[in-house]
Amino acid sequence: MSGFFIPYPFIEKEASHVEGFCPELALVTIGGGKELEEKLVVRPTSETIVNHMFTQWIHSYRDLPLLGNQWANVMRWEMRTKPFVRTLEFLWQEGYIAHATLEEAEKEVMQMIDIYTKFAYEQAAIPVIAGRKSKVETFAGASKTYTIEAMMGDRKALQAGTSHNLGQNFSRAFGIQFADENGQRQHVWQTSWAISTRFIGGIIMTHGDEAGLMLPPNIAPVQVVITPIWKKPDEKTGVLSAAVAVNEVLRNAGIKVKLDDSEQRTRGWKFNFWEMKGVPLRIEIGPRDVSNSSVVISRRDMPGKKGKVFGISVEPSVLIPYVKDKLNEIQASLLDMAISFRDSNIVDVSSYDELKAAISEGNWARGPCDKEELKVKEETGATIRCLPFEQPQGPKTCLMMGNAADEVAIFAKSY
Repeated sequence: MSGFFIPYPFIEKEASHVEGFCPELALVTIGGGKELEEKLVVRPTSETIVNHMFTQWIHSYRDLPLLGNQWANVMRWEMRTKPFVRTLEFLWQEGYIAHATLEEAEKEVMQMIDIYTKFAYEQAAIPVIAGRKSKVETFAGASKTYTIEAMMGDRKALQAGTSHNLGQNFSRAFGIQFADENGQRQHVWQTSWAISTRFIGGIIMTHGDEAGLMLPPNIAPVQVVITPIWKKPDEKTGVLSAAVAVNEVLRNAGIKVKLDDSEQRTRGWKFNFWEMKGVPLRIEIGPRDVSNSSVVISRRDMPGKKGKVFGISVEPSVLIPYVKDKLNEIQASLLDMAISFRDSNIVDVSSYDELKAAISEGNWARGPCDKEELKVKEETGATIRCLPFEQPQGPKTCLMMGNAADEVAIFAKSY
């Protein structure tokens, strides 16, 4: 939908957009050994090039709403990089829609942040907090930005997905107009929304432990790994035959299963390897299990004996529902643990001193305030992550100014 290089004049068309992105831009000034007449920007986001195309595609109300969605790589000149979370180049899904009315645009951005929230909770088991960004943190060029914020294992905040109501800022800058049903020329209302490979980092840092990854079953590429175990040569055939049979039973039941029948590594090495990979369930099959027509099943989220169960029958009528139930339990358990961790590290504050104390201890601070945000950032390193959609009832007093406040905000340090 858009190219990797954007003419610099496109970036300059929307004043707040260029101001917000200027420090992160990578410019191309030489091509083919010659200095370019017009500088090119390595795509930091696609609003400007998409809006140029919208001027070609949109003429009438019949053309609306017009939706574009793409997976694309973008580049931002990060000075301090961190794998997945802050990188010079990353891959993301970005969507752009032109609407006829403000109401349609607002409905769309709320729908997308709801979709991102649902995905985070139900698939990734990450209990994000959804809300609106403050004016300082609003996307450059947007009227409103909605976000999902996740608490990582080190208690820093991760902006896991955003949805922007762009208003008519870009449509006026680029001259994107349409003829309405009365033949009058109108500027379109626009939205954009994105989620990136940063979310992968969020999954790792939310659920991982010292042993490696811990993947929620709903998104795990391998949900169950089967490790056949034998010592004597005459045990090999029977154990492998049983492992292959269990593998087929689970695969036919729609479970993502991997049979590790390699002979180059020891049993302990395989256990550690698949734990590091974050596979939710491990099935062990040895000679005694073959004799008993059973298997041993271990949970990744419960290390040691606590998560190991012996004597599970290999009969499909028993094994399949047992494995599916355990996968569902692990999915729910990971979410519950993440919610507990998040909630135990959010401190309700009513004064600036309490806010500073909470942040200095590595917690998130939640309190009524949307003023003096830059002062808070300068003195504590924390920013307003969002003004949550879920707000407490009753009167609120701004912890910075002492006057009435409309909303409670969440402050935290981020990457």
